[in-house]
Amino acid sequence: MNRLAGVTSPYLLQHADNPVDWWPWSPEAFEEARRRDVPVFLSVGYSACHWCHVMAHESFEDERAAAYLNEHFVSVKVDREERPDVDAVYMEAVQAATGQGGWPMTVFLTPDAEPFYFGTYFPPEPRHGTASFTQVLEGVHTAWTGRRDEVGEMARKITRDLAGRRPDYGRTARPGPGELAQALLGLTREYDAAHGGFGGAPKFPPSMVLEFLLRHHARTGSEGALQMAVDTCEAMARGGIYDQLGGGFARYSVDREWTVPHFEKMLYDNALLCRVYAHVWRATGSDLARRVALETADFMVRELRTEHGGFASALDADSDDGSGHQVEGAYYAWTPGRLREVLGEADGALAAAYFGVTEEGTFEHGASVLQLPQDGPAVEAGRVADITARLLAARSLRPAPGRDDKVVAAWNGLAVAALAECGAYFDRPDLVERATEAADLLVRVHFDVAAGRARLARTSKDGRVGANAGVLEDYGDVAEGFLALAAVTGEGVWLEFAGFLLDLVLDLFTAEDGSLYDTAHDAEKLIRRPQDPTDTAAPSGWTAAAGALLSYAAHTGSEAHRTAAERALGVVHALGPRVPRFIGHGLAVAEALLDGPREVAVVGRPQDEARAVLHRTALLGTAPGAVVAVGLPRAADGSGGEFPLLEGRTLVHDLPTAYVCRHFVCARPTTDPAALAEQLGTIHP
Repeated sequence: MNRLAGVTSPYLLQHADNPVDWWPWSPEAFEEARRRDVPVFLSVGYSACHWCHVMAHESFEDERAAAYLNEHFVSVKVDREERPDVDAVYMEAVQAATGQGGWPMTVFLTPDAEPFYFGTYFPPEPRHGTASFTQVLEGVHTAWTGRRDEVGEMARKITRDLAGRRPDYGRTARPGPGELAQALLGLTREYDAAHGGFGGAPKFPPSMVLEFLLRHHARTGSEGALQMAVDTCEAMARGGIYDQLGGGFARYSVDREWTVPHFEKMLYDNALLCRVYAHVWRATGSDLARRVALETADFMVRELRTEHGGFASALDADSDDGSGHQVEGAYYAWTPGRLREVLGEADGALAAAYFGVTEEGTFEHGASVLQLPQDGPAVEAGRVADITARLLAARSLRPAPGRDDKVVAAWNGLAVAALAECGAYFDRPDLVERATEAADLLVRVHFDVAAGRARLARTSKDGRVGANAGVLEDYGDVAEGFLALAAVTGEGVWLEFAGFLLDLVLDLFTAEDGSLYDTAHDAEKLIRRPQDPTDTAAPSGWTAAAGALLSYAAHTGSEAHRTAAERALGVVHALGPRVPRFIGHGLAVAEALLDGPREVAVVGRPQDEARAVLHRTALLGTAPGAVVAVGLPRAADGSGGEFPLLEGRTLVHDLPTAYVCRHFVCARPTTDPAALAEQLGTIHP
């Protein structure tokens, strides 16, 4: 048992029994390296990472490799999901040095945390021109002991170069219609018209870009933008990247056709895509989009929800194949023979044709990942449901993939928003309840107001808060989730909690020029303070915070929050036309900025069905980023409704009434849901 035994990260705990003498990231680890005069071996990964498990089994469980590490290095293991700041800083160094990155990430550091040698996965023996892990260790040890001055100078130069990186993104100019039109043109050029999505293999779900396309269509009427979004969503929903039995999406597809996924299922992907498909339904009425949104919501609740009400981070890609071996995709793959065993000859043959399961296989060893091919047979819905239920029941008897039970604040914020909106759109109050329970957990466990030092913690596990401070994406995504929950429930306390977090964004994360850092001013000092406005698989903290700031300003009229949002969106002016695929969330927020966003106030008595109809109509409006407040009229002294937008809003003819405003200048109030729908671009009142 090494020093990881007492940590809360499931990923680190997977390595607690390694013969490697692991340390968690801590000042003590670097002090130990300084005392012993040895370099630090930094290994960064996450629980659902397939190749992280492979390298752990091949090298970190190997007694000889572990003995060499223990003798010549101080070994530090980091969960990138707990410490995204550490991951970001050293991943930037890896990418700058090698031109690529990934996990597991391998970095060798001086005792001052300065990097000097980099890599990702290293095999146990040389392969295809790649040195073995042992050869790398020996080479680094030889350089450290024999060429120390050269290594030190290299480390200092790399650190200086990283510290000096602060691109000028033209932060003073807010994005306008021209920049967003250029972004759309750039996306059109990269669009895969045959299979949906953007670029080639591997292909990731472009969640934030899809939100931009939907909002751009809502603002401009661009049919091309809508078609790219709709076609991409259909292609993913029909592909192997989507779990045709249990719902939910895998992290990415290894091919451009969305056929074979990398099988881990991440909370952030599923929360984002759940919301995207709900918004596609809102814009088009697509039955497919409705089904996928609800199945994905149900997947999150069924398989990721923890006993304390939050949502776990991920399901692993690997599981036991029945012979004691951990195999990627074993839980999800099928053969025609296995289908017949479960369903019988007739239904087994039908299922093979319906789900694209062939004798040759679409995956490995003659197995296939279930899909919904366009040319598949037409099958009565009841029969499909019966077959699906029987297959799902049979699959549930297989050894299940492991689950990372760590609750990450940012990703739970995304889940709160998705579940709240799905519950409201599809008359599923149970989903709104699950969203509220997750939000309650974030307030109870992740908020720290001790000793007057208000903060949001990054993670919790088993109802216990983790030791790591929240980063910008935590504040932005949790605020977004609270704002969505406020709109759906009419409970103003969630607007207040969002404001609390966003005030901290202004105080702790904002630079003088309006740009945003990923870590707080008083966070642990790394070799570089991370700052990245571009999206990864989830919205960047920078643009997530900008979106929440903009929505909060629309709710409250706060000029400070509106100004901060506009200044932060200057980065979209610079990057949107150049790299639109990588700043999709910023583009979506910019669409809201150009549209207002609109402020919608619905007033009426709580039990009045007419108020509920107006409220749902407002939520179904497609106006980009519109904010919705519902409640009793609010008096000037604050009594009555819980939202500032309700102040002075009176009932017309004593009937529930809706007000639609831009920059707090309002159109004629209406009691008619159809008129409200027309004002908000609603497709389905």
